[in-house]
Amino acid sequence: MFFVVAGISVSFGQKYMTRTGKIIFDATTKSSPEKISGVNNEVATIFDAKSGRVIFQVLVKSFKFERELMEEHFNENYMESDKFPKSDFDGSIINLGEINLAKDGVYNAKVKGKLTIHGESHEVEETGTITVKGNTVSFKARFSVKLGDYKVSIPSLVADKVSKDATITLESELTQK
Repeated sequence: MFFVVAGISVSFGQKYMTRTGKIIFDATTKSSPEKISGVNNEVATIFDAKSGRVIFQVLVKSFKFERELMEEHFNENYMESDKFPKSDFDGSIINLGEINLAKDGVYNAKVKGKLTIHGESHEVEETGTITVKGNTVSFKARFSVKLGDYKVSIPSLVADKVSKDATITLESELTQK
């Protein structure tokens, strides 16, 4: 999920935006000698409240890991961020009618769309929550991604230390524009 908000040329009605969403990528296994997790705090998000369309984009190189070597391996060996610099999700909230954006509260959300990672795109359907508070809408979701589905290969040397299924945690607080 990787892009720049300014690069989106989509017509939106009542829109909410941020450039400071957060994604945590975690590929830690029980046999990992250390936590294999990176955080990206530069996730661009746009939400059209009228249509339910939601877009998340992120630059792969913006993920930060505890150890510089992990970050280097993530970018060079796994995600090949020079070749595939961004990842994104473009979809819609499919139960938008159940979410009252005019009333503060926490709502369950179902999102369906195209997730692109490492140059590979797949249709996904995920659940999460939307919190409405005044003119702010917050998205939260946690889901698993099979890295092999996106042609991200794990070398056999570290296959027992890096999970084949990465957990993605998304948090994004958007303000009305």
